[in-house]
Parts: sequence; C-alpha cells; structure tokens
Amino acid sequence: MAFNRSNSSNNYYRPSPFGGFSFFPPIIKTLLIANIAVFLGMMFLGSFHVGEISLGSILEEFFALQPLGHGFLIWQVFTYLFMHANFSHLFFNMFALWMFGMELENVWGSRKFLTYYLICGVGAALANILLAPLFSDVGPTIGASGAIYGVLLAFGMLFPDRLIFIYFFVPLKAKYFVALYMIIEFVTVGVGGTDGVAHFAHLGGAFVGFVYLVLQGYGPSFFHLAEKGQSTPHRWTSTHTRPIEYSNISDAQVYDIKDDAPKAPTAATQKEIDEILDKISHGGYQSLSDEEKKKLFEASKKLN
Repeated sequence: MAFNRSNSSNNYYRPSPFGGFSFFPPIIKTLLIANIAVFLGMMFLGSFHVGEISLGSILEEFFALQPLGHGFLIWQVFTYLFMHANFSHLFFNMFALWMFGMELENVWGSRKFLTYYLICGVGAALANILLAPLFSDVGPTIGASGAIYGVLLAFGMLFPDRLIFIYFFVPLKAKYFVALYMIIEFVTVGVGGTDGVAHFAHLGGAFVGFVYLVLQGYGPSFFHLAEKGQSTPHRWTSTHTRPIEYSNISDAQVYDIKDDAPKAPTAATQKEIDEILDKISHGGYQSLSDEEKKKLFEASKKLN
C-alpha cells in the first residue's frame, strides 16, 4: 500500500477516495477519542466517593485549571483541555474541533496542527489565570474552548472566503464568521459578563494563535482578502523583495573554423569529455579553461 507524505513534518496519510483528504485525520481523531474517554471516565468515577467527597471532584481539583494561589498546578494548563462540564459542552467543542480543525490538519500535517492546538490551549490558560482575575472572580476552568477558538481563527485566516452555513441555512464567509465570534467575546468581556464562561480563555487562545500564525508568515486575511476570493490558504510573502542577482556570468567564447585557425588540439578521449561535462555540471560552462572548451567543441563537431 502506497502512502502520501503530507509535508516536511514526517506525517503520512493513506490515500483515500477523496484524493488524500481525510475526514478524520490522526490528531483530530485522537483528540476526539481522548476528550470523550475523559468525559465518560469522569462520569463513571464521579459515582465513587472517598469519605463524602466524590472521586470525580478530587480529579477536578488536580486536573482542572485552578486560579493562581488556589490549587494551581503546572500540568493543569494542558489537562484542563480534556475535561468538560456536561454533554452539550463536550459535543459543541468536539464538533467545532472536527469542523474547523479537520482541514487545517490536512493542510498542515499532524505535528504542526497538534503544536498549534496545544499552544493555543496553553495561551488560553495563561490568559485565564493572569488576566481574567484583574476584571472578575475566576474559579476552576475546564474545556477545550480556548484552543478551539485558536483553531477557528486559523481557519478564518487560511480560508477567509470559505462559506459557513449558520444553522445549516445562512451562508457567511469564514472571515466574517470568525470576526463576529471575536466581537461577541470582546463585547462580553467589556460589559463584565458573569455567565460562567471563560471569555478571557477564548480570547487568549485566539490571540496566541494569531501571533503564532503571523510569525509563521500567515497574513491578516480579514482585512486584505475581501476582494480576492481566495479559497486556498493565504500566506504572507516578504514585502522587502529585490531582483535576483546573478554573479560570475560570462559570455561563451565562440571559435570560428577558418583555414588559418590554429591547429586543433589532439582529439579528446571519452574520459576527458566526461570530466569536462562533470566540471560543467558543478561549476557551469564558464568554469572551463580555453583548452577544455576547444576539446568540447571538437568533440561536438565529430558527433555532428
């Protein structure tokens, strides 16, 4: 069975009837399984108690994202991403991860997508424990929403004109869909929303994702691609370009065949011709000496 290499990140996909595009690429599939497994495991363990405290509550204390100074542990910036409060919380996060992350992983490859996802998740965690307490009280935080907001932003930047059907009926370009979500988050933070949602985590994940993408060379598609109708990933190129400069260019010398021309040198052997051709392949024609050029010319005459 042949395999196609997706990119330089050493990830391989099995060819499919859809031209190599996978609807459940490896990391998306693994994240879906891991989140569902953790959710079911927490439900199961929640029925067990240590004294009067459920085992699920103990696990939440150690693995949910706790505020600084109130039980925070360093691994929580990763583990909180795999914990969800209820089925609807899990379902909508996983649906968004699959819907927007599927194409990103197919384009980027598994390693880069996983790196981006975790960076956004950690960025969301840091925003929630460092910035959110400045504006409101913060409790334990769980859920993959912060990382998924980063995925959503990346989809909007790479595929700005891709249509998204809201409620399966209303078409909206991805760049406007993402911008709308970000505006809602900013407004909610601005009015001091107390709905129990970690809005700073959402914005933190999106912001860290934006910085990462800009450093990778992807541009702010929201503002510059409205009129271009791009459906393929857009990437910035450097604005500081200059013409390619060629050095060591010299005109080939031409030898006319005349009756009074100097006698041609002794015919070159095949070995000498091979050496001359090797020299051309390494240094170009201009690297030959006059004698070598004459030998090559005489050899070409005999071939003709």
